[in-house]
Amino acid sequence: MESTINKTKGFAIRDLASRYAIYLVLFALFIGIGLIDKNFFSINNVRNILIIASVRVIIALGEGGVLITHGVDLSAGRVVGLTACIAASMLQRPDYAYKMFENLPQLPLWIPILLAVCVGLVIGILNGVTIAFLKLPPFIATLGTMVIAYGIACIYTNAQPIGGLRDDFTRLASGSVISIPNLIIIALIVACIIWFILNKTPFGKYIYAIGGNPNAAMVSGVNINRTLISVYALAGALYGLAGALLAARTGGATNNYGLSYELDAIAACTIGGVSQSGGIGTVPGIITGVLIFEVMNNGLVILGVSAYWQQVVKGIIIIATVAFDIRKYIAKR
Repeated sequence: MESTINKTKGFAIRDLASRYAIYLVLFALFIGIGLIDKNFFSINNVRNILIIASVRVIIALGEGGVLITHGVDLSAGRVVGLTACIAASMLQRPDYAYKMFENLPQLPLWIPILLAVCVGLVIGILNGVTIAFLKLPPFIATLGTMVIAYGIACIYTNAQPIGGLRDDFTRLASGSVISIPNLIIIALIVACIIWFILNKTPFGKYIYAIGGNPNAAMVSGVNINRTLISVYALAGALYGLAGALLAARTGGATNNYGLSYELDAIAACTIGGVSQSGGIGTVPGIITGVLIFEVMNNGLVILGVSAYWQQVVKGIIIIATVAFDIRKYIAKR
């Protein structure tokens, strides 16, 4: 009897550890780096980590929805770069010597941001249509739009950096409400909206259904094509918002903005429990995955690790997490 109880307790502990492993990893990483360098625990450093992570969270939430459908979006980073350039070019100071559009009147702040979101939305719809109706593999379809978005960004900017942004635009990223940075507030609002969509709407249930078993979803009456287009459109809109916020945070934009952001988002989602096999993933997990990456990046910088070695570490983590996810999928089969 006692043996049975001990076994039950052992299974319960393992199940609990498995369920909350990602949060334990984040906690251990945070404490470990902090013990090595006390500056890591400073309020300013933690604040900077959260601010940088805020834009990444918005990108990862868009990528995460796509991954749950058993898809992938390689265009995310380049869409972020293109939309950052669009927003920045329309929000330059009137007296800036190298203003991109000399005769452009001073627009309300929301118009260029909305335009950036709409551009991302259109590219997302293009991705969804080519995948849903032309039956292109998501990898190929989004690889094509990734190249297109980068080409458009280069043409749009003539490969020249965009600077001299208006103060009201940069304050959107640097300002705060009750000592909470605006970017963190925006990221939390977006996260809450995506959580509601995934957990409380039929659309969210369709996303999980398609990722889990597309044939069963189709038999159940799910409009797979419409759902896929909507998922990629939503992701594109989030990339557009992230692009505008990135430009505001950095005070400028170039055609190379967003390079490899999609890989970071995919890795963060995978670390956060979004299965590469589709049908599994949560908003809290995605956020935690992004935070793990940002804590790791910040810690490596504080510890003086070379930027090249940081890329090596990041690549190893991506391979390890995807391999672990695939092994879990094989074990369940």
